[in-house]
Amino acid sequence: MKQVIFEQTGLPKDVLKMVEAPMPEPKAHEVRIQVLARNINPSDIMFVQGLYGIQPKLPSSAGFEAVGLIETTDSTSVFPVGTRVIFTAIGTWKEYVCVPVNSVIPVPKNMSNEMACQAFVNPLTAYAMLEASGLKEGDTLLITAGASAWGKLVIQMAKQKGIWVAATVRQAPQKKHLYDLGANLVIDTENEKVSRLIREHVHNGIQAVFDAVGGTLAAQALSCLAVGGTMHVFGLLSLENIPLNSGLLIFKDLTVKGFWLSSWMENTSPETRKTAIKTVFEHLSKESIQVDVASTFPLEKFQEAIRAYETPGRNGKILIVSY
Repeated sequence: MKQVIFEQTGLPKDVLKMVEAPMPEPKAHEVRIQVLARNINPSDIMFVQGLYGIQPKLPSSAGFEAVGLIETTDSTSVFPVGTRVIFTAIGTWKEYVCVPVNSVIPVPKNMSNEMACQAFVNPLTAYAMLEASGLKEGDTLLITAGASAWGKLVIQMAKQKGIWVAATVRQAPQKKHLYDLGANLVIDTENEKVSRLIREHVHNGIQAVFDAVGGTLAAQALSCLAVGGTMHVFGLLSLENIPLNSGLLIFKDLTVKGFWLSSWMENTSPETRKTAIKTVFEHLSKESIQVDVASTFPLEKFQEAIRAYETPGRNGKILIVSY
């Protein structure tokens, strides 16, 4: 079995390598899955660098999210061999992986592998953050990293709820696509000032910020909040912590809180999780929300996939496939 591993943390281009490994053997409560497709998320890259909330146990494979076929079923035979499933695991950049049977989700028949391999982390995070924020029709939201897969999903889901959405991008050509998806305001942070444009469009300030970037951009977004507003911190793409303005926090009664999908899934009821997954899958199956694919690469060309992932201004996910 081929798998991509790293024996020390560092930049993916420096530490990842492909090796041969024995076929994994499932335990009684596990299924063995032939992995078909994986998408590259920022969390995958941060994990390899040792910068994610979960630390790798070295040597480790990379990747968290994938779609595949059940090749060996568990002792209960809940899902027959050949069932196509979505799953998360620590290390999906390999040909086969064993995971607990209760952690897999059957893929709707009309959902492609390209869509299924990115149907969990970003769509559920976008859905859950909107639910957790309590935003409703007519409310206002500012998101950073608007052109990311997560950002584009937030824009589309917020539009369906009637929420006014502003989004930041780093490349001017990305603006039109976000407007087409339903954004009310798109700000090019290289050439436009976030706080000035927000004041021009929302005089009393934004009710919520979803931040995926951190650093000085997050500090600018924080200044756009209305009195009593909340910033939900989801990511750290800049790899820089937020320089918080204590005066803003005090005199505008602001709240800054973190969001991690794993924690949300653990702390919500089974009914809530089931509703979230059902809603997201219905959106994707009916194509009422869009997910983009920029390019696909076979597992053997994972380094090319990483280079494509790092391309500035990329529009769409980079997938690593095994078919």
